[in-house]
Amino acid sequence: MLKCRTLWRTLAPLARTSSTVCRQNARRAGLNNGRLPACVPAAHMSTAPAGGGRENQLYVLLVGATCVGGAIYAYRTVKGDSQRYQDRIDEISSRPLKTFTEEPATPTQSEPPAAPSPAEPSPPAPDADPADPPSAEEPAVEASPQEAAEPAAALIVEEADEPVIEASPEEAAEPPVVEPEPSPPSEPTPAELTEPVAESEPPAAESAAAEPAEPQLEAVTESGDASPASHKVSSHTPYLLIGGGTASFAAARSIRARDPGARVLIVTDELVPPYMRPPLSKELWFSDDPSVTETLRFKQWNGKERSIYFQPPSFYINAEELGSAENGGVAVLTGKKVVHMDVRGNKIKLDDDTEISYDKCLIATGGVPRNLQVIERAGEEVMKRTTLFRKVEDFKSLDKVSRNVKSITIIGGGFLGSELACALGRRSTESDLEVIQMYPEKGNMGKVLPEYLSNWTTEKVKKEGVKIISEALVKSVVSKDDKLEIQLKDGRLVKTDHIVAAVGLEPNVDLAKSAGLEVDSDFGGFRVNAELQARSNIWVAGDAACFYDIRLGRRRVEHHDHAVVSGRLAGENMTGANKPYWHQSMFWSDLGPDVGYEAIGIVDSSLPTVGVFAKATAKDTPKAATEESGTGIRSESETEHTASSPVASSAPSPTGVQHKDEYGKGVIFYLRDKVVVGIILWNVFNRMPIARKIIKDGEEHADLNEVAKLFNIHDD
Repeated sequence: MLKCRTLWRTLAPLARTSSTVCRQNARRAGLNNGRLPACVPAAHMSTAPAGGGRENQLYVLLVGATCVGGAIYAYRTVKGDSQRYQDRIDEISSRPLKTFTEEPATPTQSEPPAAPSPAEPSPPAPDADPADPPSAEEPAVEASPQEAAEPAAALIVEEADEPVIEASPEEAAEPPVVEPEPSPPSEPTPAELTEPVAESEPPAAESAAAEPAEPQLEAVTESGDASPASHKVSSHTPYLLIGGGTASFAAARSIRARDPGARVLIVTDELVPPYMRPPLSKELWFSDDPSVTETLRFKQWNGKERSIYFQPPSFYINAEELGSAENGGVAVLTGKKVVHMDVRGNKIKLDDDTEISYDKCLIATGGVPRNLQVIERAGEEVMKRTTLFRKVEDFKSLDKVSRNVKSITIIGGGFLGSELACALGRRSTESDLEVIQMYPEKGNMGKVLPEYLSNWTTEKVKKEGVKIISEALVKSVVSKDDKLEIQLKDGRLVKTDHIVAAVGLEPNVDLAKSAGLEVDSDFGGFRVNAELQARSNIWVAGDAACFYDIRLGRRRVEHHDHAVVSGRLAGENMTGANKPYWHQSMFWSDLGPDVGYEAIGIVDSSLPTVGVFAKATAKDTPKAATEESGTGIRSESETEHTASSPVASSAPSPTGVQHKDEYGKGVIFYLRDKVVVGIILWNVFNRMPIARKIIKDGEEHADLNEVAKLFNIHDD
């Protein structure tokens, strides 16, 4: 702007002189013709006498030179401003990320004084006269696009090779304008908005108040309060994992293994980092530590102690540092729920209306425990005394309840219900606690185990101190006289203090509607292909995935090891592996430290089965198995192995199913069209790779007794 003034002051006298000469020539020409024209049209300039032609040509040249000079100056100004803007952005991007406190930093002597706030006028410089405009000899200062766009009471700019010039009060009262004003090439990225300013700029607090930054996501503490303003989460992440369970952690670990510099953000509505769920219904209940609900550390069957968390807090980086981490990392944003998903825009919205964009996304939302409709309709008092067991908070709550009531009734005879029944039954021997388990089947685990083995398991649970009520269909539940009365359809009445509903899991597909993803009508869950893809850049893993098994067809599995396997496969495919799902996951269940089983494939009691059993020894227990493998989560050791060519046992195989007293250990084969589609290893451990290979081969076997020899169940 100052350069424009200087140039105009130089050219204006010349333009006025040229105009005066032209008017005098025109007047002389009129006198020579005997009359003075009232006005001289501009068009007569080209027809003036020869005596005035040089002055007209000089005028045209001056005007043309002025236009050309102005155009060149405007072009150089725009180009120079754009180049300085880009250099400024590059400089900001190259600086290390720093956080600012709410108070502005105290400027040192080497820094220029901070600019006053817009509400206070800028005092004039002591050596400058406010009434005098800058002279032509003073170097001009041009405002950058960012500074030109924002009003300021005073402007202090320092360039590398230019001195500082303070604007006069008249200029400070108005926003500085550059003529012509260049438009910035592009807006700063979110990462640039979080960068610190240079030392020559005003303190961070003042510049932040003057410049509206792009909204950032705030990290939330466990108490639900927003963290200080310095704790910001980048609004974009390359890898976004929705859900904080086993599948998400397995995927994060797989992504980092294939892409060591990857930045992975896990968003979970729980207040804790990823953890394993099996101990919540198994080992934690057998701990002797009175503070186990706080430490969440437990002793495995082999006596070794560990935590339910996959990794300590030091494993994760802070969410606000994820965008600037040099080597990437895994961050967890806790206490946040994803309520909307924009597939086309590649972004999600959280429950506090903040948004995060992504390059690739994994949906691992798991499931929600089902409840009985008769309980939901029974009223608030019944619901308050009912536990739907799934999370850490549910374990803590039920542990507290079991120490303060006289009777607990577990509704459900599946994996979770049976494990909790045995765990609470063991505790009932130490206190005056009545534990009741009721289910609609004839025996425990009736939907999974053959009838003879289900009956044997029922007797085992009874020995743990549990009262069994089989073939029980709940008709109604009411709260009466400080008790819950459970009325069965056959007329039986059960009174209890607390209910645990363990009747299955409903896959969490809340995002399906907003994301436009397909939900399978038969199995539930997000429908994905064999590579666990729902869209080109969206994968689903864990309990919420209804996937296509290239060996067994479309399935949905709700087990820990499936979460590990599917999460790991999804993570690999998110980094470009393009692998189909073929690695059969396993699941296991323990009825205390003495009886346990591992299973793989489709295990449904409605299928034909063939069982081969042998007498068990002291080493054929879950406790002995963990002592041998060194881990309490058996899938963590077995999923990394592959089946070799086992040597079959030379011992003679038994014929047919053994008597119930001899169900010490064995193998149960589940058949579909004479082909083995599922296997249960009953008190047989660390042989799952063999079972996996049998299902993968998909061959028809004439004598399954010979196949059972591969598991060496007859060896002592």
